[in-house]
Amino acid sequence: MKTILIVGIGAGNPEHITMEAIGALNRADVLFVSDKGAGKSELADVRREICRRYVTNPQSRIVDFVPPTRDAANPGYKAGVADWHAALAALYRRLLDEVPEGGAGAFLVWGDPGVYDSTIRIVDRLRAADPDAFAVEVIPGITSIHALTAAHGIALNRIGEPVHITTGRRLSQGDRHGDTVVMLDGQTAFMDEDPDLLIFWGAYLGTEDEIIISGRLGDVRDEIVAARNEARERHGWIMDTYLLRAAGD
Repeated sequence: MKTILIVGIGAGNPEHITMEAIGALNRADVLFVSDKGAGKSELADVRREICRRYVTNPQSRIVDFVPPTRDAANPGYKAGVADWHAALAALYRRLLDEVPEGGAGAFLVWGDPGVYDSTIRIVDRLRAADPDAFAVEVIPGITSIHALTAAHGIALNRIGEPVHITTGRRLSQGDRHGDTVVMLDGQTAFMDEDPDLLIFWGAYLGTEDEIIISGRLGDVRDEIVAARNEARERHGWIMDTYLLRAAGD
């Protein structure tokens, strides 16, 4: 039986990786590095740098792969995601042919595998098709949410209060409940929120390119959009996250 290691590598800083994750990477015969091409080559570079720094197993090797992209034009969001995941599962199945029987292959996952990442779901598809072919281990990592609150020097929750996590698409549909963390907001949905809210925004969190802005939403939202646009133009990509909360304790 082969073992699939799904390893959280943190939000972008190679020093975010845990000792458990380093141990898992060194158990792997094959290290799978997702490379989305020139526009996002920095993401693959961080994965390779982690391997260079921490992998000491002389028997391990890196296998690069180019993942398929989701068809954003598909009018059915969930149907489009299902098709995308099916394509990824087929790719992962081929990649795992690189792993020797009884060996291990590691997927290096940005942030934490359990928070807004689909690797676990895709691997579950493989296990459903062939339950006895793979064992799976998940190693947690530092998320962009942790990196965001650390960068701003704030606690994620307020005393006795819950935290809601959603996406930009859902926020634009009214999905805000108390303190709300927003992921994957390509449409800057915060522009239409209550201007008296506080926003704690960050991009490229944990990296040398980190940008953070905070304040009353009505005062800083245009600054955030300008910073976001400039950074995306310069890098060719952007990953940002933010927390919205009402003013006051």
